[in-house]
Amino acid sequence: MYELLEELYADYNRREYVSPDPLEFLYLYDDPADREVVGLIASSLAYGRVASILASVRRVLDVLGAHPADALSRTGPAELFDRLRGFKHRFNDAAEMSKFLSGIGRAVREHGNLENLFHSGMAAAGPRGGHAAPPIIAAMNAFAESILRYAGLVSSQLLPLAMRGSACKRLALYVRWMVRSDSVDPGGWRLVSPCDIIIPLDTHMFRIAKGLGMVRRNAADGLAALEATEGFRSIRPDDPVRYDFALTRFGIRAGMSDEELLEKFRGL
Repeated sequence: MYELLEELYADYNRREYVSPDPLEFLYLYDDPADREVVGLIASSLAYGRVASILASVRRVLDVLGAHPADALSRTGPAELFDRLRGFKHRFNDAAEMSKFLSGIGRAVREHGNLENLFHSGMAAAGPRGGHAAPPIIAAMNAFAESILRYAGLVSSQLLPLAMRGSACKRLALYVRWMVRSDSVDPGGWRLVSPCDIIIPLDTHMFRIAKGLGMVRRNAADGLAALEATEGFRSIRPDDPVRYDFALTRFGIRAGMSDEELLEKFRGL
């Protein structure tokens, strides 16, 4: 299986296969401080139709200008609300989005950057940290709780809590973008290792992982995400999320179906 996965990685883990995807926005920012802010905005809005996602992310980034991290560190929720007046992305309106952005800004001011905030959750969890969940789940949950607390939001569709059992695909995707660095994932974080992160599991990746025999569960939840990650970790302990992008091109891009992908693995 390793050889075929590496072949698929070489063939499809390329920037030419990204568009249309909110990940494209991260390529516009060379400064890791801006990229991590843009990545959190883009991943949090990444639900619904792709065209709507791209339009919503673009609308928010237009408000923040060329240096989003700096803009958020010195702009309050009232001013952000004025700039975002009329914004709507499915369940999220200008009021919620301005609070969310303000929370990101406060996190940057309090911790220096978002990487430090996330890493503090990993460090607190330790090898198991007394948590029933692995450190990455505890860290994702602590990160989301902190952003929501800084934002003055009890909960939000923008940033679900990993401890509630969801796979938290969008937050896991954000972590992948920030931690891994290759032709697709732009990276920028150095304090978290690729070996510790989790597969961004949605129903599409769930079908693939199930077809590869890596998942036994019947629901695409947080436990299934951990199962899938452990399956890929047995192949690449240093980088279990390595194949995520390449595998998920099948079923997304025209002429590339899940069945075609799984057929390649039959008989191995």
